[in-house]
Amino acid sequence: MDVYGLIGNPVGHSLSPPMHEAGYEALGIDAKYVTFEPDADEGAAAVEAADRLGVAGLNVTIPFKQDALDAVSPDPLAERIGAVNTIDFGDGTPTGYNTDAVGAVRALEHHGVERSGTAVVVGAGGAGRAVAFGLADEGMTVRVANRTESKARDLAEEVPDASGHGLDELGELLADADVLVNCTSVGMDEDETPVPAEALHGELGVLDAVYSPLSTRLLRDAAEVGATTVDGAWMLLYQGVEAFELWTGEDAPVDPMNDALRAGL
Repeated sequence: MDVYGLIGNPVGHSLSPPMHEAGYEALGIDAKYVTFEPDADEGAAAVEAADRLGVAGLNVTIPFKQDALDAVSPDPLAERIGAVNTIDFGDGTPTGYNTDAVGAVRALEHHGVERSGTAVVVGAGGAGRAVAFGLADEGMTVRVANRTESKARDLAEEVPDASGHGLDELGELLADADVLVNCTSVGMDEDETPVPAEALHGELGVLDAVYSPLSTRLLRDAAEVGATTVDGAWMLLYQGVEAFELWTGEDAPVDPMNDALRAGL
């Protein structure tokens, strides 16, 4: 039996175990997905211990994504993003990936949103970094907007053909944009949105990385003007799908994994 897992702190309410195990069951793979919760200063040691114990692959969440980057050989995208959320131990040196970028791209693709033209990414934290690089690699012109404008500008300097802006510029930035992705936590704990409703329009594809609740105020506002909306569970699903495929070499059974994920929300 292959063992896969998740390290983070906390991980008690993670939806990854049922999602991945639904995939194993659908394909008849003899595998188990477990969670590990090391102390906050033991991320790198936990990765090394998992390798010694024969764990086949790990997902990595807060606060260990930077620790994992330092403990593995990252692929070029993970190195540019500066964080690892998936590790494949394979037969040699552990390799680190960042599937958040692919998760956002595949979530938009699933909903028929073209990844061309201009994308506005709200938030310059970990998720914002991953999405900005992912959309830039798709050929999009990326505009990063953040509450602290200097952080947006710092990120934009690393992303090809990107620019950094303050949130007060969202109206202008979205006027001719094709894709909007909210990578902040705004909307998770309160019925608020980081984007003024009047800045939205029907030609947008709008992805909100927040998945609890699924129907955020941003997505409701976007739906009202006829935009294509993508809830955050799709990004969560497809980052897991990408990890599943990296580990197993099989095409992930997306529908059973999606059903298991949404049953836990």
